[in-house]
Amino acid sequence: MHGDSRVVALVPAAGMGVRLGESTPKAFVPVGGSPMLALALQGLIASGSVDEVVVMVPAELVDETRALLPVSEIPIHVVPGGAERTDSVRAGLDAAPDATLVLVHDAARALTPPALIARVVAELRTGAPAVVPALPVTDTIKSVDATGAVTGTPDRSTLRAIQTPQGFDAQLLRAAYATTTQATDDAGLVELLGAVVRTVPGDALAFKITTPLDLVLANTLVAQGGTAVPVKRDQDREAVANS
Repeated sequence: MHGDSRVVALVPAAGMGVRLGESTPKAFVPVGGSPMLALALQGLIASGSVDEVVVMVPAELVDETRALLPVSEIPIHVVPGGAERTDSVRAGLDAAPDATLVLVHDAARALTPPALIARVVAELRTGAPAVVPALPVTDTIKSVDATGAVTGTPDRSTLRAIQTPQGFDAQLLRAAYATTTQATDDAGLVELLGAVVRTVPGDALAFKITTPLDLVLANTLVAQGGTAVPVKRDQDREAVANS
């Protein structure tokens, strides 16, 4: 445990990833020979900022998931997720009753640098109730109506693309999930409670692997050693297990 806080990372990994064009849950699609989920977990472990991890997967894949977990000095639990992402996060919160600070991290952001994870946790420890990594928006953004006609052009200098892990005071996140409101991310739920969400600098490597092109980029980065996460191969895991 770090100081008087217990940091638990929740990793929803029950989504099918239809846009990726794969037949298996997205978190189990390999990047550089390792499942995305395994890479995401390695990043959390390497950050040195997390005390425990809870992974939420389809119920039928719980045993399979436990078999691919990376070697870790911190506990990693695997629990059944739900039909929707919000259901999975609720299941993760239920499995982490002792958490004082909670990270929610997309398994599909498999190459997220450990330093980014540490940055989110450090900001939480300053007393911020909610923290998200953010990158400036580089494209021009248009709002459109139902017919596709442009209705406005927001000033992109005030816009940010949000990544994960998103970090929260555990009581705040539990309160947010006690509501039935839907949001596109966890920060959106706590915003509805009136909480201030702080941003920290994000990282281009924390991109979400959503489309086939994203997968090509991720595989290329791993092949070229261009990730900030130490990629452990299966043989590395076997060597540690047999040592």
